[in-house]
Amino acid sequence: MARRERMSSVDHAWLRMERPVNLMMITSVFILRERLDLETLRQVIATRFLRFRRFRQRVVAASYTGAFWEDDPHFDLRRHVTRTALPGEGGKAELEELVGELMGTPLDHSKPIWQYYLIEDYQGGSAVISRIHHSYGDGIALAEVLLGITDPLAEAPAAPAPAADDSHEQTDFIHRLFQPLESAAETTLGLGQGLLTTGLKLARTPLKTVDYARYGLRFTAESTALTLMPGDTPTRFKGTLGPIKHAAWAEPLPLSEVRTIGHALGCSINDVLLASVTGALRDYLLEKGDPVVTAAEIRAVVPVNMRTGPVGPELGNRFALVFLTLPLHISNPLERVYHLKRQMQALRRSTQPVFTLALMSVTGRGPQQLQDFVVDLLSQKASAVMTNVPGPQQLRYLGGAAIEEIMFWVPQSGNIGMGVSILSYNGRVHFGLATDAGLVPDPENIINRFRDQFEQLLLTTLMQADWGPVPGQHEPIGPRR
Repeated sequence: MARRERMSSVDHAWLRMERPVNLMMITSVFILRERLDLETLRQVIATRFLRFRRFRQRVVAASYTGAFWEDDPHFDLRRHVTRTALPGEGGKAELEELVGELMGTPLDHSKPIWQYYLIEDYQGGSAVISRIHHSYGDGIALAEVLLGITDPLAEAPAAPAPAADDSHEQTDFIHRLFQPLESAAETTLGLGQGLLTTGLKLARTPLKTVDYARYGLRFTAESTALTLMPGDTPTRFKGTLGPIKHAAWAEPLPLSEVRTIGHALGCSINDVLLASVTGALRDYLLEKGDPVVTAAEIRAVVPVNMRTGPVGPELGNRFALVFLTLPLHISNPLERVYHLKRQMQALRRSTQPVFTLALMSVTGRGPQQLQDFVVDLLSQKASAVMTNVPGPQQLRYLGGAAIEEIMFWVPQSGNIGMGVSILSYNGRVHFGLATDAGLVPDPENIINRFRDQFEQLLLTTLMQADWGPVPGQHEPIGPRR
């Protein structure tokens, strides 16, 4: 009998979140400077990717409230790592079209739900596309997996030792702190073990009761605010989804320039990048003739890493979600970046991430109808998913071929139809955009504005005469003369 392991409730939630119009796959592209052949790629995947035993396992549903990872008795690497080709000129536009087509094509759940495609001839080198189901792990976990198939030198070293087979999930301090609150939520839904269990836990640790009470009040207040949050502003970014997706990516920005402008403004790199993305979305709507009035804004769901240690051999999803408001109505680039900075600071102090992580755990244990209700409720409150993943800052190699660019696309859930992905690699910042074809048929028309928006922020900063505060702001731009 094939070996089985119960899937965690959070991973189960992401497995069941998949819909025909929104597939739960993380898609990535490696653009290689040199040519790579199929057998070399398969050897790399066999020795590096498959050291995680999870990727030899398929999903088996046991009941409406749970699923298992099961070893695939018929696993064949050749079915997962294949060769493909681009039509026509075989350039960037054709590669983007293929990526979009794959985003809308379901993986085969009768075998492990991941796939690699090699384009042997792409702009003098090669390209590798991967699709990995979100149930295997979050962006941080899968970024580490993908980094693990690469090398710092062209001469690949010997294959690493297999990952340790440790079935014990890593402990997360924040998750442990709020475990009684999660249990209480489960009781309310008729899914938990009851408040008696929670009370006994508190009774055994009386010194923590005050902490639980204090954080519990914040947790309750913020969870209520999130639940009562109104639906997102109607724009062309929000609407009925279809199965056809489009993908695009922009020319990368120098990371050193982004870091320099962030330092001058007293902001993080993430603040600067989010401001550039917001400006690009605003500019796109204006070009389309859509009104961007005083109160115009949309929300983006932003993943928050909740890991307290390294990624374990079981991978898994250990991230939460926060709702970030993008101020489309702000035309001044400096005012926009400070507005986003204040929001991000407030979100970091909030318990919203803990609530959403607990909510995913609870819904992953409940019936599908409950999860669908929660996903629909939350996805009505946002128009996009935005994620920022730090990558290696040195050139990496895949099978001896230098990796020129790395890009990935985050999946959307519910009725969210747009995903913005930001990744830093080898001293440059890469932007990717995925859209529903019926809502935004030309994502390149948005993504190509990112650089212009960053340059506008740079120019506005340099033109600030006294390097003092922006009118109406309290944060200094930089030292006064």
